[in-house]
Amino acid sequence: MPQKITPFLWFDGNAEEAARFYVSIFKNSKITEITHYTGAEPGPKGTVMTIGFELDGQQFAGINGGPQFKFTEAVSFAVRCKDQKEIDDMWEKLSADGEKGPCGWLKDKFGVSWQVVPDFLIETLATGDTEKSARMMAAVMKMSKLDIATLKAAAAG
Repeated sequence: MPQKITPFLWFDGNAEEAARFYVSIFKNSKITEITHYTGAEPGPKGTVMTIGFELDGQQFAGINGGPQFKFTEAVSFAVRCKDQKEIDDMWEKLSADGEKGPCGWLKDKFGVSWQVVPDFLIETLATGDTEKSARMMAAVMKMSKLDIATLKAAAAG
């Protein structure tokens, strides 16, 4: 059964390249379908119109809609990581030819924003311990790529 809500991303002619890039990074991922412009739509006949893909079981879709719309940080995808090795790996792969930002955020080479965060951060924030959370978030604000050891030290006080 398909998921009820699917993120649909607007690209400027490189939706297939983006989907293949993302599928190469995330485990358990695949291209699920590709449609082409038929000539009845505004895109060039025979070129990729839409592409469906799964990233670790989460369905996404991309469309080659043209240059009218750009990605902004107003929408981002959070990637939860179990350890520092996974953070390092995701950070380097997703930011390749992109832009590394503050607080675990980056833009990939297509302009899509990602947050690469450790499970520890999310779990600690969910405890309701405001003092621990405040110390940890103060540490987050000083980082680009997040470092679990530093976050754990900050949380411990």
